[in-house]
Amino acid sequence: MKTLAIGLMSGTSLDGLDICLAEFEKKDKWHFKILKSETLPYSTDWENKLRNSIHLSVTDLLELHSDYGFYLGQKVKEFIERHQLENIDLIASHGHTVFHQPQRKFTLQIGDGRAVKLNTGIPVPVVYDFRSQDVLMKGNGAPLVPIGDELLFSQYNACLNLGGFSNISLKSKNKRIAFDIAPVNIVLNHLAQQLNESFDENGNLARKGKINEALLNELNSLEFYQQAHPKSLGVEWCHKHIFPKLEAITPLEALATFTEHIAEQISKIINENNIKNILITGGGAYNTFLIDKIKAKTDSEIIIPEKEIIEHKEALIFAFMGVLKMNNEINVLSSATGSTTDHCSGVIA
Repeated sequence: MKTLAIGLMSGTSLDGLDICLAEFEKKDKWHFKILKSETLPYSTDWENKLRNSIHLSVTDLLELHSDYGFYLGQKVKEFIERHQLENIDLIASHGHTVFHQPQRKFTLQIGDGRAVKLNTGIPVPVVYDFRSQDVLMKGNGAPLVPIGDELLFSQYNACLNLGGFSNISLKSKNKRIAFDIAPVNIVLNHLAQQLNESFDENGNLARKGKINEALLNELNSLEFYQQAHPKSLGVEWCHKHIFPKLEAITPLEALATFTEHIAEQISKIINENNIKNILITGGGAYNTFLIDKIKAKTDSEIIIPEKEIIEHKEALIFAFMGVLKMNNEINVLSSATGSTTDHCSGVIA
């Protein structure tokens, strides 16, 4: 039986809202087909609201939680009307992460699923809040995408996503493990914006900068990189450990240094795990300077897929997680998040 699901994803790099309509069918294994997908850039107003959400009072944050839910619902409604879509079975929404502190037993993705449902105009279930249950089960609440890597992209030895943060998933001793490696666009975009660019296209700005070896060594020595997996990163970590260090040098120098840092951390993981081929997705897959650096530091075959997979793999997998939730099947792997057991997560509105 085929299921039509819409997945919504908003990443920490704030480059826009990803919407993906996909068809899923289980035969001998799960199969998928992306039917329509888009990235809708945020208005300056919405980008600022989401970027500054970490600083809001509790009451203002609760208001934004509702408002953003209605915004998501409106965007889904427009998406459905624009493409004249019919027979949608469900909507799955990741929401937008404001806080992520699993060590304190909480994570918050705003965008109330009930508001999403009220505003879409179609009477189908909305599955949301995929991370909280895992955190309550002593997990990191991240990464969640490995269930999709395991069931939809198993032909690759590893899957690497280069978004706001880089995260990898791979098979180790017959278990799917996954973890965050390092910040990527959350830092690179921040630095590019200091040079009046929204992002560092193709890594062209970083190419012009000179690597600060002392800072590179300092970054590579951060405690997070020495920790065993499972582990995950949040924006708060960057504010504490990364941004203050980069303020001491020029944005160009910082871009060059941090791009090298990302490449070194990713290559180290690829080499340590003897990964033969790796699928790379997310906005960072377009950063040719970064990709070339990774290629130069490893013998792994680097696979950059078609545009719709690069840009919408996460939205696709959250749609898939919604399908699994509605089927009451496991959609979070404890081997990836560190939770006490595999489980079926998400709240249904």
